[in-house]
Amino acid sequence: MAHARGKFETHKVLDMKGLNCPLPILRTKMALSALKPGQVVHVLATDPHSVVDFKAFCARAGHELIELVEGPEVFEFFLRRGRGKQPTRAAE
Repeated sequence: MAHARGKFETHKVLDMKGLNCPLPILRTKMALSALKPGQVVHVLATDPHSVVDFKAFCARAGHELIELVEGPEVFEFFLRRGRGKQPTRAAE
């Protein structure tokens, strides 16, 4: 499905309206794990704290927040699945 502005294609839409932390992040994490690297998920959320949560989640998990639309009642997040951060190996 092409995004309304035609900038990129979304592969999954998640309606998280009415859910509070940590549910939007947990469900988005599960959805992203089912996608291939580079694919995009579109998340709709109403929790005002979700803006901070999604920015931190993307930075920590190696995904890209490619667009954030802050509407009067709904926040829209477009996240591109990264390859994920590789675990570091302990020195032997």
